[in-house]
Amino acid sequence: VQLQASGGGLVQAGGSLRLSCAASGSTFSINAFGWYRQAPGKQRELVASISKSASTVYADSVKGRFTISRDNAKNTVYLQMNSLKPEDTAVYYCKMVGGSWGQGTLVTVSS
Repeated sequence: VQLQASGGGLVQAGGSLRLSCAASGSTFSINAFGWYRQAPGKQRELVASISKSASTVYADSVKGRFTISRDNAKNTVYLQMNSLKPEDTAVYYCKMVGGSWGQGTLVTVSS
């Protein structure tokens, strides 16, 4: 499964962005996915994950602000990010569980 993340950009603190992750391949619906991020000088971390049954898990730092969802008909995973903070600035990646890393999308939150 090939993954392509998009939707990043520059936003002011308190703003919102929606990231999309389009997947190729016919096995999308039976796989779990995660959104990760890596800030400059920091390790990559898991932000949110979604199972094949759409159960979700969030990092404490984004609970109540971010929402992960999936559309199996469109082979796409989304990350809705609200109330963004400067510390959310990072390159965001989506990844299928057990899959390889794809290209990320940069999110920059200005104060």
